[in-house]
Amino acid sequence: VEMRVVYHHKKDTGVTYVYEVIEEYWDKEKKQMRNKQRCIGKLDPETGEFIPSKRLGPHAGPALDPAITATTTITGPRLILQQIDQDLGLSKVLKKACPDHWAEIMSLAWYIVNTGKALAHAGAWCAGHEAPSKQDLSSQRISDLLDAINEDQRQHFFKLWGKNIAEKDHLCYDITSISSYSEQNAYVRYGYNRDGEPLPQVNLALVFGQQTFLPVSYRVLPGSITDKKTLAYLLDSFDKLEYPRLHLVMDRGFYSQENIDHLLKKQQHFTLGVPTHLKWIREQIDTHRQTIDSHLGLRKFEDGHIYAHTVLLSLGENKRRAYLHLYFDAQRMTDDRMAFDQQILQYYEELTCGKTIDEHEEAYQQFFKVKRTPKRGLHVEYLPEAIDAARKKYVGFSAILTTKWKDAVQALAIYREKDVVEKAFDDLKNDLDMNRIRVQSSQRMQARLFIQFIALILLSRIRKTLREKLSNTGWTAKSILMELETLTTIHYSGQYQSLRSEATKKQRSILEAFNIQT
Repeated sequence: VEMRVVYHHKKDTGVTYVYEVIEEYWDKEKKQMRNKQRCIGKLDPETGEFIPSKRLGPHAGPALDPAITATTTITGPRLILQQIDQDLGLSKVLKKACPDHWAEIMSLAWYIVNTGKALAHAGAWCAGHEAPSKQDLSSQRISDLLDAINEDQRQHFFKLWGKNIAEKDHLCYDITSISSYSEQNAYVRYGYNRDGEPLPQVNLALVFGQQTFLPVSYRVLPGSITDKKTLAYLLDSFDKLEYPRLHLVMDRGFYSQENIDHLLKKQQHFTLGVPTHLKWIREQIDTHRQTIDSHLGLRKFEDGHIYAHTVLLSLGENKRRAYLHLYFDAQRMTDDRMAFDQQILQYYEELTCGKTIDEHEEAYQQFFKVKRTPKRGLHVEYLPEAIDAARKKYVGFSAILTTKWKDAVQALAIYREKDVVEKAFDDLKNDLDMNRIRVQSSQRMQARLFIQFIALILLSRIRKTLREKLSNTGWTAKSILMELETLTTIHYSGQYQSLRSEATKKQRSILEAFNIQT
């Protein structure tokens, strides 16, 4: 509704006052239309500019001036993401690596953190939200951007970004599968899909800082490669990035003698889970069983207790000192027994289907009798006595091999915290729209992953703040960003200052947790 105003000029003072007509009515006595008015300001005697009444507040001028236009943007998410960016120095690093595209990359990362949706819809989101880039992020512009982000830029970023984290943190390493419908992507292969989906895939290897809760780097590997074969690729990439001496934390899926040799050759520290079905581990358990499962082995751990024993070892040609920590947890026996049975079934299927794995050869020989005859072909039999003996003697036991930690409890604590990588994979797939690769070419897939990686850095810091300052509030990363969607700014044309809406009590508590003054 257009505001109706009238002007009253006072001859004695020379001031022209501006009144708003707030109501019109019929005067029965005088039989004419009359109106009710309120004073909303005056005109500047020299310039004629409207000066609003102070009682109306600072927004009255632009709101009442017909010559002024206004636009509204959503401010709330920008306040948090910009603060995180400044705290981490993320844009500074990105600007050095991608000087021509850093703002667009960051804007798309902001969009992904907020929505978790496909990049095709980013333009509309960025148009209504405050974001680093002022570019119109149309679908064509995003496609051009994905073509422009090259390998040199990505490696330059990893070198600058990861070096500081690697110097002061334990690095956790793991792999996940990302499914794809593309047939034109050179990295896509059929292989063991960790999510159980019958789709071709790529493998994404991710390195994460255990204490900083920040992603350090990632590497894309062909979908057909096994976990054990990826470590050599990772160590070579660390050499190229000139990272300092590292401490890698990995689960037992990465254990192999070849990987141990690689780590020793590169002189890297490691804390690595070791499968208990290995013959040499079972020999160590048998040797130290009485010490482990006694009052001598009982150790306090977190909110309970665990049995543990440490064996000093010398590894490799240079006889490098290492510690084999053996653990027994009676409460885990039931779960371990079921896991053991499932493992035996898996071995059986591998043998009967003819899809054996070299690393399982020792288990095949220990638990099965394999015959091949001209008439019956392949015949696989269980060895029940060997299976029962292993089931009774070794369930509940676990082992960690480390070059870093002398104390068994400390090593276990460090090892169990490696799940920060698994949580990061969950974020990528569930919250950051990475469960499917929708781009076709290898080049665009690599660029898409890089933008996801930037988004993961931001999301990881949000989660860290939630854990440390808002742990009992029920807030999630998505819910706090949604809560801040109503925090907006009105931008006026001309000389009037922008006006931000007042933050609610909930919004103020969120912003204060991120050290943002309201």
